[in-house]
Amino acid sequence: MTTLAIAVFAFIGYLVAYHTYGRWIARRVFQLDANAPVPSQQLCDDVDYVPTKKEVIFGHHFTSIAGTGPIVGPAIAVFWGWLPALLWVVFGSIFIGAVHDFSALVVSLRNRGQTVGDIAGRMIAPRAKVLFLTILFFALMIVLAIFGLVIAKVFSLYPESVVAVWVELPIAIAIGLYVHRRGSHLLVPSLIALGLLYVGIYVGAYWLPITLPASWGNPVVVWTLVLLGYCFVASVLPVWLLLQPRDFINSHELVLALIILIAGLAVAGMSGQADITESAPAVVAAENIPEGAPPILPFLFITVACGAVSGFHCLVSSGTSSKQVAAEPDAQAVGYGAMLLESGLAVIVILA
Repeated sequence: MTTLAIAVFAFIGYLVAYHTYGRWIARRVFQLDANAPVPSQQLCDDVDYVPTKKEVIFGHHFTSIAGTGPIVGPAIAVFWGWLPALLWVVFGSIFIGAVHDFSALVVSLRNRGQTVGDIAGRMIAPRAKVLFLTILFFALMIVLAIFGLVIAKVFSLYPESVVAVWVELPIAIAIGLYVHRRGSHLLVPSLIALGLLYVGIYVGAYWLPITLPASWGNPVVVWTLVLLGYCFVASVLPVWLLLQPRDFINSHELVLALIILIAGLAVAGMSGQADITESAPAVVAAENIPEGAPPILPFLFITVACGAVSGFHCLVSSGTSSKQVAAEPDAQAVGYGAMLLESGLAVIVILA
């Protein structure tokens, strides 16, 4: 029951923080105004600047920041004990991480949807712009390289996964076209798409595993090139065509996974099969830390970044999300709320 209680109290803490500290920042610090002009309205081009409903941008923002970071980081950090990782994830996200994402979003909203690099160049100095954009360029290169290589290796080792992943793209584009032309809501089509994705998993696993011909060369290299090509195409398409429906569907996948994990914790906790206080030490003594592992300070805060506070999130806040927010008050749910949900994912990983 202790494991389940920790999960429940963590999520209650997120709800309280959102409606108290998050609301205080929105009203007193940023003074968000529903009537204030926003980039999506001022610069609307139906490509990047598109006024969008709050829940759709939330889905995009959440799935963009909640990659493997909040899963891998906390899973590694528990070798120092689950308590330090848990405290850092919960309080770090409430007081630092969510505030960072929220702030980056609002600053971009009030600067024509520009990225932090462009804003730094105007607010600080031209040299700061060059420095920021250089860092952002290399950060994006690293992210693309790592994710491209990892996914390419997955496709190479597990041909069953290819259909399950790629089937989402035509489905998302079809939904984007349908919603854009009809002006309907994304929720029902995306839920149908979610069901189709699970059908795609079954088809890929049992009927249509895809293995590249040996004559094509190293499959990891080929898949990496294909993925980089996809990244380029996806980045130039209108956001309503692929990015919004794809990420909205992905947000349902992540939330469903969270619900199943929490249900698993509930069953295991109430049946007495899992108790975090008995299965793992809260804090691991220095002499018991795995050989070669770094000390807890400062590496806990470096290891668990995406689930607590990550500067990379400013790229999402100021790169795409700020160009879609339809009204300033929506920024609290998108910037502050999405980070809290990502932190909730990290909490479940720690407990699992």
